[in-house]
Amino acid sequence: MATAVQKRGSKQKKVRTKTFQYTGVNKQGQRIKGKMISDDAASVKVALRKQGINPQKVQAELFSFGNGGKPIKPVDIAIFLRQMATMMKAGVPLVQAFDIVGKGHENSNMQDLLMNIKGDIESGSPIADALRKQPKYFDELVCDLIHAGEQSGTLEQMLDRIATYKEKSEALKSKIKKAMMYPTAVVIVAIAVTAILLIYVVPMFADLFKGAGSDLPAFTQLVVDLSDNVQAYWYVYLGVIIAAVITFSQLNEKSAKFRSLKDRFLLKFPIFGPLIAKAAVARYARTLSTTFAAGVPLVDALQSAAGASGNTVHKEAILKIRDDVTTGMQINMAMQSTGVFPNMVNQMVAIGEESGAVDSMLSKVADIYEGEVDDAVDGISSLIEPFVIVFLGVVVGGLVVAMYLPIFQMGNAF
Repeated sequence: MATAVQKRGSKQKKVRTKTFQYTGVNKQGQRIKGKMISDDAASVKVALRKQGINPQKVQAELFSFGNGGKPIKPVDIAIFLRQMATMMKAGVPLVQAFDIVGKGHENSNMQDLLMNIKGDIESGSPIADALRKQPKYFDELVCDLIHAGEQSGTLEQMLDRIATYKEKSEALKSKIKKAMMYPTAVVIVAIAVTAILLIYVVPMFADLFKGAGSDLPAFTQLVVDLSDNVQAYWYVYLGVIIAAVITFSQLNEKSAKFRSLKDRFLLKFPIFGPLIAKAAVARYARTLSTTFAAGVPLVDALQSAAGASGNTVHKEAILKIRDDVTTGMQINMAMQSTGVFPNMVNQMVAIGEESGAVDSMLSKVADIYEGEVDDAVDGISSLIEPFVIVFLGVVVGGLVVAMYLPIFQMGNAF
């Protein structure tokens, strides 16, 4: 029971939902203004006194952290890391760098996040520990790498590596989204246009045809019947679509077996399957290269790479590699035994192991596959465009032709 209470208490301490503005005077007699996220004003005053600041005014903001401003996106974190790396290289002190980046950010939520981290650092927390208090925005890989940089005295170089890693990861995600977005948008537009035609346009033609009193062509009659069905049961179709989306989302979030089946299906899907596989290999190589260069132990590096792979099939393969490496097997042999990674990747890793430059070889693999993903996205966009035009033409054009067939028949009768 005590353990459960302690766990609940620790979780509550991590949830900081209020942003406080404060003014105070430091040991040099300078007037200080800033923001801090905490549970209450008393905790803010205690934290300020630990930093050598005599608080004069502490007031909660109208909008608390996470409720005002735009949501914080992964790209915002990537930009922040790059700014911090640049400032650290320029010799700007860590706390001052947080202050400059935080106050200069347009997003109030990002400002609050960075000011909160800055407050933790000023109170004596290592930067890695301060970031770990925000797991929603800083994952274990980033925190572990920064911790390694702090311990080895290479924080500047580590921030630069992490910033590069995050930038390339976000660029890769953007390319995959770009490839998926176009056909998805087209399908949604086609469904919307078809629904509008069936609900509003076809009924007007149907009333016109009833007045003519002649039999409708089979294709036209099929479209009219479909229109009547959609008008009568549109809420059923809408409910089925919403239920399908919610069910898919829930299964994808909570069922490991469903995610595995989905990822295996996507890898076998024409056109998009090879693209997803290349992206997974690029993420694996980039993550492993970054962690290798940071001096992270191989087993821990593979664990991080498995989490960053973005695909269940590749994640399971990487975890198998980790287990094989633990028993003493070379990493290239372990990769080859999974049957997931291309032979070229296995060979390059083998060369890296022989030459003692695995991190640089993996970096080259990541560059190659990121370039291939970029080319594949451009190729898919060019390839899909004519199919999209044909698809829309068949759907919309088919409905139009169905409505005009009776009119053509009437013209021929006369």
